[in-house]
Amino acid sequence: MTDLKSIVQDSIQAYSGRLTEIASFIAAHPELGHEEKQAAALLSSELEKLGFRVERTVLGLETAFIAEYTSGKPGPVVGLLAEYDALPEIGHACGHHLICTMALGAAAGLRTVADRTGGTIRVYGTPAEETMGAKVDMAAAGLFDDCDIAIMAHPYHCYERSGASLAMDALQFEFRGKAAHAAANPELGINALDAVIQLFNSVNALRQQTREDARIHGIISSGGKAPNLIPDYAEARFYVRAATRAYVDELARKVTTCAEAAGIATGCSMTVSNYEYSYDELLTNEALSEAFTANLIASGIPEDEIRGGHDNGSLDLGNVSLRCPAAHPFIKIVDEPYQLHTTEFRDAAQTDRAYKAMVFGATMLAYTACDVLTDAELRQRIKEEFRQSL
Repeated sequence: MTDLKSIVQDSIQAYSGRLTEIASFIAAHPELGHEEKQAAALLSSELEKLGFRVERTVLGLETAFIAEYTSGKPGPVVGLLAEYDALPEIGHACGHHLICTMALGAAAGLRTVADRTGGTIRVYGTPAEETMGAKVDMAAAGLFDDCDIAIMAHPYHCYERSGASLAMDALQFEFRGKAAHAAANPELGINALDAVIQLFNSVNALRQQTREDARIHGIISSGGKAPNLIPDYAEARFYVRAATRAYVDELARKVTTCAEAAGIATGCSMTVSNYEYSYDELLTNEALSEAFTANLIASGIPEDEIRGGHDNGSLDLGNVSLRCPAAHPFIKIVDEPYQLHTTEFRDAAQTDRAYKAMVFGATMLAYTACDVLTDAELRQRIKEEFRQSL
């Protein structure tokens, strides 16, 4: 195994300059979800050069791809997940340009030993993690069902074990009333904005009777056009989150009841829809996560610098984790405690230090995949834990 990991490390180091070029290009050309044409084309063509067979436009999604290298020998299927969508206005402030190149680098390293280990190396190009995450579609279509593992690494301000994330629904409530002049004849109007305000008041009351893991937060996305015109249309958008899908479903029903009551109270009609995909909670496979952590420690990261994992955000990887064993550890790229989705983190993620951390993260992913490919006992622990978690 040591010899295999030495080969992997040497190959990733030799490839590090190209990885930095690709990450820098994607960072300099941020693309929103399902618009990542340059990133998807660059990554998939690079994987083809490495000997991977690439399927593009997966499930009709133009910027999704699956790249696969099969050794021709029996063995596990190792899934590496690449994200490359940016955020509106602030670009790659979540470090997805590093996530995709860590997956690419790990694939490049594993390609050099796959013919010896056996098995299959697969890279999933997964668009739009921030909104309409393609992993949801891929998981629902069964594209991860034959994977022995699915793993990715996320840049952060510290090393962190893979933990839990929150399941989430994205709910949009639209209220329709009747317009009228607010001063001349207000009695003829039905105020849709009043319904939205009533909804917020009801949700604020509901929060007192929710579990500690619940998060309900929203905005008024449309509230009228002029103060002297009673709004005949208003819209609110909410995220409803909790530690489990079952509790999110319960909360979503309660919030929807609040909206229905607001419509009745104000005389408005109400419609509800999902404006983004629903994400399930992440079920970290601890056996897989500990294999990654063990590689960090063996590579010189002190164990007391690796934090326990917990993510109050929501990930489309959660949907994948219900279909195959999955892990989502974090790699340190900066000392300052910059938070994700900030300009400070965006800038930190485009420094020499961040690109060196990217190469290190790719190596850790490849090491962990090597462990899975060569250690039957580890594979059995991962498989059994996954079976029991479901």
